Amino acid sequence: MQSTAKPGIQSGSMNPTAGEFMVTTVVATEKKKVEEPKPERKPQRTRQDEKFKIFSGTANLALTDEICNFLGMPRAQCSITRFSDGETYVQLLENVRGGDVFVVQPTCHPVNEHIMELLLMVDALKRASARRITTVIPYYGYARQDRKDKPRAPISSKLVADLLTTAGTNRALIVDLHAPQIQGFFNIPVDHLFASPVLVDHVRRMALPQLTVVSPDAGGVERARFFAKKMDSALAIVDKRRVEMDVTEVLHVIGDVRGRSALILDDIIDTAGTLCKTADALLDAGASRVYACATHPVLSGMAVERIAKSKIEQVIVTNTIPLSAAAQNEPKIVVRSIGGLIARAIQSIHEETSVSSLFT
Repeated sequence: MQSTAKPGIQSGSMNPTAGEFMVTTVVATEKKKVEEPKPERKPQRTRQDEKFKIFSGTANLALTDEICNFLGMPRAQCSITRFSDGETYVQLLENVRGGDVFVVQPTCHPVNEHIMELLLMVDALKRASARRITTVIPYYGYARQDRKDKPRAPISSKLVADLLTTAGTNRALIVDLHAPQIQGFFNIPVDHLFASPVLVDHVRRMALPQLTVVSPDAGGVERARFFAKKMDSALAIVDKRRVEMDVTEVLHVIGDVRGRSALILDDIIDTAGTLCKTADALLDAGASRVYACATHPVLSGMAVERIAKSKIEQVIVTNTIPLSAAAQNEPKIVVRSIGGLIARAIQSIHEETSVSSLFT
């Protein structure tokens, strides 16, 4: 059987004659477009705790390495292989017996492949007698399928939660869930982090005059209200109607944005269709300038091209999901790193201290 390997993870191939699995190493050369963390978020001294390990799937190696550098520890080694028929093979290359183990893996594109990687890594850790397994999911895929919106439809985000729990996950650390109530889909402890401290810090330094924070839909009002309170700014809401999947029609703006700087705040930018229509509606309502801010840069389909052609001046995102080459080369897209925030949460979980101070 033949296999292909992803960058940055040790990979293997099958010897057809001997039937043995040979491990080779592929060097990762990933381009990062993230700003340096704040000065106070410096890496700590090298840790000597052999029972504390951080593994990574192939979805976002750069983020995992940043987390490990912050904590002053190496990334734990594993082998992830793709066979010619598409099957995934995982092997841990370190002893984890009795360890407190964290697995960092956003379930971004290709979503199903990365979810399968995560499940297999958790199963391998469970069978290797890890004491506690925490899945760190910077971006939780299927989060938008959190209810039955049509007859005979699945609740996919609940299914993914059940799969992770059944595989052997003891607790989960997730960043900016699309709907906070998804925490209730898990029968294990869930620490829900928000990227707002990172995004608020960046927007404050931009010093936008007469700022109004805008929620692109009614579902994001609570998120936008919290952000506006932190920025001591006004709040507006865009009323929209979804015509079909991935297609929305912006109706009107609720709130005064005339002559003001408008900041559209969302958790996910997917196709950027809603984002660009919201920007047009705000400009039509008299906004002087439009910016956008989101945690998860999914940026699928024509998203990057739409942003480039839009009248949005800047789109601020975090590195929960690695950017494509096109997104990295788009000057309107600015990336802020969330590695320090996740690293401090992992440290608090490992040391059994409070994580609540990182929630806001």
